[in-house]
Amino acid sequence: MSTTARAFRVSAFRVGWYAGRQAALVWSSGTVAGRRQARPALAVPRRTVGAGWEPSLEVAAHGWPEGAYLLRLEADSGHQRYVPLVVRSAGAAGRTLLMHAAATWQAYNDWGGYSLYRGRDHTYEHRSLAVSFDRPYAGSGAEKFLVYERAAVVLAERLGIPLAYTTGLDVHRDPAVLRGATTAVALGHDEYWTPEQRGHVTAARDAGTNLVFLGANTCYRRVRLEPGADGAPRTVVCYKNAFHADPYLARHPGMATTDFRSGPGADPESSLTGVLYEGYPADAPYVVESPGHWVFAGTGVRRGESFPHLVGVEYDRVTPDAPTPSPIEVLAHSPLTCKGRRSYADSAYYTAPGGAGVFATGTMRWVEALMAGTDADGADHGMDARTGAFVTRATENVLAGFAAGPAARHRPAPRDNAGALYGR
Repeated sequence: MSTTARAFRVSAFRVGWYAGRQAALVWSSGTVAGRRQARPALAVPRRTVGAGWEPSLEVAAHGWPEGAYLLRLEADSGHQRYVPLVVRSAGAAGRTLLMHAAATWQAYNDWGGYSLYRGRDHTYEHRSLAVSFDRPYAGSGAEKFLVYERAAVVLAERLGIPLAYTTGLDVHRDPAVLRGATTAVALGHDEYWTPEQRGHVTAARDAGTNLVFLGANTCYRRVRLEPGADGAPRTVVCYKNAFHADPYLARHPGMATTDFRSGPGADPESSLTGVLYEGYPADAPYVVESPGHWVFAGTGVRRGESFPHLVGVEYDRVTPDAPTPSPIEVLAHSPLTCKGRRSYADSAYYTAPGGAGVFATGTMRWVEALMAGTDADGADHGMDARTGAFVTRATENVLAGFAAGPAARHRPAPRDNAGALYGR
């Protein structure tokens, strides 16, 4: 910790469902003396920021239930920040596995003035090419978790289905965490994947593990993880369109840290997710195409019914010209205009030969919509309580249905309508 406050305290909250409360206090520290630590260091030429601070407090998490946590740091002045923490499950056999997107959290983190998107001068040209976990998260400390993940965790816990918890970094390191899982869930913004993570998730699908993609732009960037002194991943490398400047490429020509669909070893994400990321920024109504699908059971929706602002701020669509599983059913087909171009955002469902079902929402606002109309976070993009109720029921249907095992064995087969919708 680095603070100008004289002292601070730490409280650990497990996110979930506790008779209506959405978190439970599991531990708190005593008073810890505050001190201001050294300025962060910038490592060139990849413009990587590291805090390099001395530890202020060690927290023993022995006995904490596996799950998603927020550590609340509270200064004696009243100022607060968060630290997101996942207490990992050793395995997920017979359970729904929530995969938290730590690599994406870090990619957007501009603490110290640099992220994978911009440098201290706010230009893309001077962005980081590699970002380190050895620094705090900017802002509240947990923005990506709070916006794109927390509400899904609460809903899954409220459903009462057996759950397991992990991160994309852990799936990258050890595919065993996926073994026997009924379902693996990528949450609302899970953009940055390693080829290893993607391979392990694909293998799990092929073995019968259902997949849920609750956002858009999932598995879009191909990254490399570099270890710290303890061997655990500490650095996320992604050169993007400057991949040719990465020295690693000389000996690993198929490992360009750019978009999965680009560069050497192109492998569009649609072969896994069923949908292809297309654009940003977007704001459009979500339009139902297949009202009789089991995902929409109990919602009472009709074909053509719409939900304002549910599509955004990034979106995916079924793209028959890209590698796309078949048959695939478009459940929602939402017209939009993005940067002057007319297109569609699609929710889609397909089944794999091994029996797994795969559902993708096609919009990044899906998890945010779970809280629409409640004013819980004060920013719902204009989505109302009706939208919140629809998204909540559909998400419940997916998670509860998939918890019963490979979906092809107990749910209707997808009706291939993509060709009719796109004239191919």
